[in-house]
Amino acid sequence: VTDVNDNAPEISVRSALSEISEDAAPGTVVALVHVQARDSGGNGEVRCSLGEGVPFRLERALDDYYSVVTARELDREQASEYNVTVRAADGGSPALRSSAVLALRVLDVNDNAPVFAEARYSARLPENNAEGALVLTVRASDADWGQNARVRYRLREGRLRGAPLSSYVSVQAETGALYALRSFDYEEVRELELWVRAEDGGAPPLSSNVSVRLLIADENDNAPQVLYPPAPGSGLGSGSGSDLGSGSVWAGVELAPRSAEPGALVAKVVAVDADAGQNAWLSYELAKATEPGLFRVGLHSGEVRTARSPLARAAARHSLVVVVKDRGRPALSATATLTVVLAESVAELLSELGS
Repeated sequence: VTDVNDNAPEISVRSALSEISEDAAPGTVVALVHVQARDSGGNGEVRCSLGEGVPFRLERALDDYYSVVTARELDREQASEYNVTVRAADGGSPALRSSAVLALRVLDVNDNAPVFAEARYSARLPENNAEGALVLTVRASDADWGQNARVRYRLREGRLRGAPLSSYVSVQAETGALYALRSFDYEEVRELELWVRAEDGGAPPLSSNVSVRLLIADENDNAPQVLYPPAPGSGLGSGSGSDLGSGSVWAGVELAPRSAEPGALVAKVVAVDADAGQNAWLSYELAKATEPGLFRVGLHSGEVRTARSPLARAAARHSLVVVVKDRGRPALSATATLTVVLAESVAELLSELGS
């Protein structure tokens, strides 16, 4: 009886893995298959191969046995499962073929650290904020699976103004939300530089850090402070006429010669503002004067100058009230009171003050 190629090759899987770790070494045996053809001669010669595009290869074990082994390291993050097709073809003409499919799931290994959504974070927080105010939320993702991909956040410890950072801000472990634990004052703390760590649940865990910059935004919560003339009772030069004679300074008293030309400098109101930006931009205005039109105040300089001449007919003593305003919304202000004495000499000034 002459053989006819009428039997397709038979493939039987003798042993096979259903799961394999992604860190399995190249050459790890995945399955052992037995291949045979019932025909004879060339019709019974069998050639085996695997489907294309899979990280596996066939190795001849015995005459009719083949091992399916890993050809390289696996990466679950690229492919979490494989359907490996084992194909067999005999030597007949035409050839007969058969195939078997091996289903294989790749198990995760904690080989990916968390990755933050941004390279660095920054946020602005108005001063005088409420305690517990939400500042921002940092987010990190992990390409692994299950517990290996569970991310928790914590603040890397540091110090600010002698106190631990954890007394200023906190990070919610599950969500990455950053909260202010105290009310900030721009005049004390203008910015915070801190680091947040994201750590996965692997064993051992992997982590990464991100920089967070918190800028405290100024609010107009400071009124201008008049440095000169000093306020009454400040101890900077108040006294009696006899004190003046001994050489001490009577704060806020200025001498203006009656012969002064228009625009002559009489005094300068000096003020500062602890705020920043336009909240600290100051303007000066003459709010009250014993004789209106005799003196003027520079809007931005605070310089008190004569507005007209001659001054011969004017009274000897003049009281000026200067209002200093910032440009905040709403604006805050302070006042300064000056006494200007029209006199040609210090002796005449002392005589007038002594009266």
